[in-house]
Amino acid sequence: MNRWLPAPWLSLALFAGWMLLTRSFSAGQALVGVVAALAIPLLLAPLRPRPPRMKHLSVLVRLVLRVGRDVVRSGLQVALGVMRARSRPPRGTFVVVPLDLRDAHALAALAMITAVIPGSVWSELAADRSALMIHIFDLDDEAAFIAHFKADYEQPLKEIFE
Repeated sequence: MNRWLPAPWLSLALFAGWMLLTRSFSAGQALVGVVAALAIPLLLAPLRPRPPRMKHLSVLVRLVLRVGRDVVRSGLQVALGVMRARSRPPRGTFVVVPLDLRDAHALAALAMITAVIPGSVWSELAADRSALMIHIFDLDDEAAFIAHFKADYEQPLKEIFE
């Protein structure tokens, strides 16, 4: 079954999308939809990444809670920084964080975490995945930020994915 239908949910979505786009429920359109729904996942199967192997789900739960806490905390800090920008402008800067992560799924999760935390923007990943450039809205201590980032986000992701 997996050989002929590698992504059943994708096939179903493609068929439903085809039928909705054509706005015709004729037998010919249904046949074209079935062919597209079967052929496209088969042709794209070599491009799909391997499924992640996640370990230590308790670490994942702690990471999710930590990110939630940091979203609230950073949101308040950014709001305060914007309100007092006239008296004390924010010290936005780019920070290069050396990375130990190599797993593509872990790096994708790290990108999502960085994007969801207010005041931080994932800017660039080195070609060899050895360093990450992040823009920070207001930064006091670069070394402390790097230590926090590696300990709170990178290390748990390394435990989960590698």
